[in-house]
Amino acid sequence: MAKSIMIQGTMSNAGKSLIVAGLCRVFQQDGYRVAPFKSQNMALNSFITKEGLEMGRAQVMQCEAAGIEPSVMMNPILLKPTNDVGSQVIVNGEVIGNMSASDYFQYKSKLIPDIMKAYTVLSQQYDIIVIEGAGSPAEINLKSEDIVNMGMAKMAKAPVLLAGDIDRGGVFASLVGTFILLEEDERAMIKGTIINKFRGDKAILQPGLEMLEEMVNVPVVGVIPYLHLDIDDEDSLTERFENKVTVGLVDIAVIRLPRISNFTDFNPLECIEGVHLYYVKTVNELKDPDMIILPGTKNTMEDLKWLRESGLEAAILKQAAAGKIIFGVCGGYQMLGEYLNDPYHTEYGGEMKGMGLLPIRTVFAEQKTRTQVQGHFGQVSGKLQALSGIPFEGYEIHMGQTQCREEISHLTQFENGLQDGNYYHQVYGTYVHGIFDREEVSKAVATALFEQKGLDTSEILTFDRKAYKEKQYDLLADAIRNSLDMKQIYQILEQGI
Repeated sequence: MAKSIMIQGTMSNAGKSLIVAGLCRVFQQDGYRVAPFKSQNMALNSFITKEGLEMGRAQVMQCEAAGIEPSVMMNPILLKPTNDVGSQVIVNGEVIGNMSASDYFQYKSKLIPDIMKAYTVLSQQYDIIVIEGAGSPAEINLKSEDIVNMGMAKMAKAPVLLAGDIDRGGVFASLVGTFILLEEDERAMIKGTIINKFRGDKAILQPGLEMLEEMVNVPVVGVIPYLHLDIDDEDSLTERFENKVTVGLVDIAVIRLPRISNFTDFNPLECIEGVHLYYVKTVNELKDPDMIILPGTKNTMEDLKWLRESGLEAAILKQAAAGKIIFGVCGGYQMLGEYLNDPYHTEYGGEMKGMGLLPIRTVFAEQKTRTQVQGHFGQVSGKLQALSGIPFEGYEIHMGQTQCREEISHLTQFENGLQDGNYYHQVYGTYVHGIFDREEVSKAVATALFEQKGLDTSEILTFDRKAYKEKQYDLLADAIRNSLDMKQIYQILEQGI
């Protein structure tokens, strides 16, 4: 059976996901078969495995760091918020329904067999499992029948490293406060603390570290500096959304919908020199971009209602009338159509008029489409005609089924012969997440934007994104090795609890 170690945090965004990824990479470099595990993840960024099952992208990122194929066993429960008080509940990669927060709180203990089945299978296949907690283990209102923090640590018999974010301030209070709010047996499971996101001179920090160790009687196993790495972020906590408007050679505006999902779709465009990609949630932030992207969303109709009420719909329609490129992905693609119909109350219920930029109509079904896809762009016209014939790969996650008029051209064709997406004048839409991931695709988009402004396209530089990501994981591993006492961590791993 695998040995395990768990990373918990004093709060959300303490850096748990990256620490888990970094440890996975270190263990992999040291010759171990290692897998990440998070019993329950709440996220709108999700991924579809080869089996057509849905899991959180944070665990996919950690799998990349570990050099293994993603599996839903590494994230058996995924909660996708549909509104402020409820979520779609996905177990073992499949939707079991929508639940309110109170209903799920009463239900979650029934999922323990699914969690332990997944964990047991992994423990038979790998040498080390690095487990990630969620939020804080000291949320005293949620501790009853916990399945993701100390409850998971007990089930897995995993020693815990508790991480705190010093960049936001109050790290010592949050670490000590977490200890105080835990039960005695839970405190005994914490074998080390980690100070994360540190900027400055560690010598000045040292007295605080010594006092912390005295107060909680647990060693500080390391201080991780604030890392400037290009690794996929987790949902609304990402700093990418704070990339305020500046002027690039070409500007791409992504609409920051309230329930935005899979914004990692656009990271490849963000990495091209001369392309400035930014997220907007007000009309004033939109400015005058060269291209507007409507991203995926967990609730298309409610977010379209928000788009309408915020004035952004009118602003986008004005940009479209001026000939600007509008590109919709998944929910954003659905919004671009003539109307949306939700007869089963899958999302919002009822019928709603779309933006009318594509002659398509979407009806929400009871079953979710989940599949990985490969194919190529068709004979595309308009400003993005450079996409014609280029291969792509990605995945689909959506409830809606979209119909279009026969005379409207499809954007892409899959290897199995099915067609996806549409385009009309300078408006383009697709269901495929990851559509820009291939170098040829993102470069073709950048080239089109450069050409329409009369800019020199010979200077557009792209790169092998897979090799680039591998380099980022190696840099993360280097930071973990240099910052944490890996000898001590291996001892904790070996001793268990």
